[in-house]
Order: sequence, then C-alpha cells, then structure tokens
Amino acid sequence: MEKKKLQQPLFIRVPMVLLTITLVVFIMVYAKGILVPLMISGLLAVLISPLASWMEKKGIPRILAAFFSLVALIGLLFGLAYFFYNQLIGFADELYLLEKRMSEFLRAFNEFTEQHIEGAVPISFDNIQTAIFNYLYDNMASLTQGVIATATTLTIVFIIPIYIFLFIYFRHFLIEFIGRAFPENDQEKVQKVIYKVKMVVQNYIVGMFIVIVILAILNSIALYSFGLRHALLFASFAALLNVIPFLGPFLGATLPIVYAILTKDSLWYPFGIFLTFYVIQLAESNIFTPKIVGGKVSMNPLMTIVALLFGNFIWGLAGMILFIPGMAMLKVIFDEIDGLEPYGFLLGDTRARKSAEKPLGERILNWQKKIKS
Repeated sequence: MEKKKLQQPLFIRVPMVLLTITLVVFIMVYAKGILVPLMISGLLAVLISPLASWMEKKGIPRILAAFFSLVALIGLLFGLAYFFYNQLIGFADELYLLEKRMSEFLRAFNEFTEQHIEGAVPISFDNIQTAIFNYLYDNMASLTQGVIATATTLTIVFIIPIYIFLFIYFRHFLIEFIGRAFPENDQEKVQKVIYKVKMVVQNYIVGMFIVIVILAILNSIALYSFGLRHALLFASFAALLNVIPFLGPFLGATLPIVYAILTKDSLWYPFGIFLTFYVIQLAESNIFTPKIVGGKVSMNPLMTIVALLFGNFIWGLAGMILFIPGMAMLKVIFDEIDGLEPYGFLLGDTRARKSAEKPLGERILNWQKKIKS
C-alpha cells in the first residue's frame, strides 16, 4: 500500500518559494565577486576537460595535463585579445577625424532645422563636449570606484586561471563528491545529469564559438563590400556581441551603421549595412545557432529575455552572458528531477516540443483526474 505524500497548503508553499528566491538573489548579488569568477572558471574548465582527459589517456600525468590544457586555453584567449587590441589601435587613430565629421554633421543638421523648423534650438558640439566633461567631474567618486573595480577585475583575471587549473585537476574528485551526496539508488540518474550538463556546456561554448566565427566572416564580407574602413573590427565585435541574445546583435549593427553615417556621403550605405546585418541575423537565428549549438541548449524567447533581465539586474553584463548557459543547465537538472519537470518544460524551446503536444495533453488530463479525485 502506497503512502500518500503530505503536501503543505498553497498559502504556506508560495511564501516559502518567494522567500527562497529572495534569499538566492540576495546571496548572488552580494557574492558576485566570488560566484562570477567561479562560474566562468567552471564553464571554461568543462570546455577544456576533454583535452585534459585525452592527455591523461596518452599517459601524461594529471597535473601536467591540467597545466597544458590551461596553457592552450590562455593562448587562445590571448590571441583573441591581441587581435582586438591591434584593431582598436588602428581605430583610435581616426577618432579626431570622427570628431571633425561629427561637428560637420551637427552643423548641417542645425542649418536644416533653422531653415525648415521655426524656433528650433541649434545643437552645439561644444555643448556636448562640455556636458560630457561636467558629467565626469560631477561623478568623480563614481570614477574612483570604477578604478577600484578595475583593480578588482585585474585580480579576478589572475585568479580565474588558478580556478580553472584546480577544477580540471580535481574534476574526478568533485564528480565523486556529487555522487556521494545522493542516495545509492539515485547514482545512475546523478551520473546522467552530470553527463548532460557537461555536454550542454560544451555544446554551448563550442557552438557559440563556431557561430561567432561564421558571423565574423559574413559581417566582414558585407562591410568590406560597402567599402567601410575597419570592417574587420566592426564585424568581429558584432559577432562577439552575439553571445548576448536580442540586445547583442542590435548593438553590433548600430556601431558600423553610425560609423557609415559619419564617414560616407550617402545614406544608402548605412541602410545597406542595416539590411545586410538583418539578413545575416535571420540566418543566424534560424539556421546557424539551431544547427550548430543544438536544441539541447535552446530556450524559448520569453525565458531568454527573463534570463537577460535577471542577469543584468544581479551581475550586470557578466550576468547577461552567464545566465543563458546557467539556465540551460538548470533545464537539464529540472528535466531529471521528479516534480520539477514542468519547470524544465517552461525553460525549453517550444519549437522542439511540437511532437510532445499529445503526451502533454494526456498529462494534463491525468492531472485533472487527480485533482477531481
């Protein structure tokens, strides 16, 4: 005879859930300096763990395999940083030309408004510069805090490689700890969840890297075809911003469009860039990301926007980037834990569940029968 599970009343469960969510958010906000480096290190460690495992199978000691894997990762990241540094140096040499062009653009705009709009107040470039400097002077305290934050960021940059090395070296120990934390009869399910989470992280990072490379190539071809200077910088930066859904592609397209407005004599250039980037983004969202990253990482647009908003609120830009793979991992965990399957369904991509509409309807009918009984 099965024992009936006792359920607490709704007016008790709802406050408990809200209190738990509030406590989690509070901890995440005030422990940002600890949690963000740990999460970044954990994701990167999972990414390079296959390389370390391959080295260990070849007879290389675990400590050396972890070290060489870390060196390979640092080399890749350093190469990307060096590339963007060189591109920015070349772009910085033209800032004075952009300033001059902006002044001419505002002068032409003021002349047009004075001729066609009665009582229009002209916009002065000097006033804009003065407003910027006044803002800087009035917020010197914030700038000082920003310098301190930069120093903290540099400290984190040096700590992250240490975290990655330790995660790689102790990965088998950590997996064994997770297994021991659950009963013996749940070991198979625990190992299944660990494997799925690992594959989700690897599929997401590797897939996004491939998508970024493809977008950088397509963006570069488009911008070079329009004769835009520093096309490689704008194209690569726009592709890199694609890691932030919805908002990233918009910001990535805005920069070359504004640059085209300031440096080109015809408005057809920025319009053409906008149209080209729009077509490329359609291809990315409907072809590249679904095929390369895979449906296992996909979330429905509503939950993606919620993840971006909460990520920005809790951790800022880092949260907007980290919350997407974080919620994908939560989806895997929810799908495997009894009683949390509906939350995994909520996070999942609705397009991938068209074939599951009938089973879902059957489950709803079963729930209704249980409620009536």
